[in-house]
Amino acid sequence: MSIENIKNELLALSKEEKQAFILETLPDLAKEVIKEPGFMMQLFPIMLGILKESGMDIQQLLQFATMMGNQEQK
Repeated sequence: MSIENIKNELLALSKEEKQAFILETLPDLAKEVIKEPGFMMQLFPIMLGILKESGMDIQQLLQFATMMGNQEQK
């Protein structure tokens, strides 16, 4: 199956199915690819774009990350 076929199948999912897919697969997909700094530099602008479209700003994201980090330490 080509990347284009996979993309088309994923885009055909409902909003709820897309959300579940992202939450269930992103951690597994990221484990391997985050080890490559070049890839992370490609991914960062995409993630910033998603963040901007969501209406959340960087400061809110940092506050959320800090809060999540504090919860993990407990």
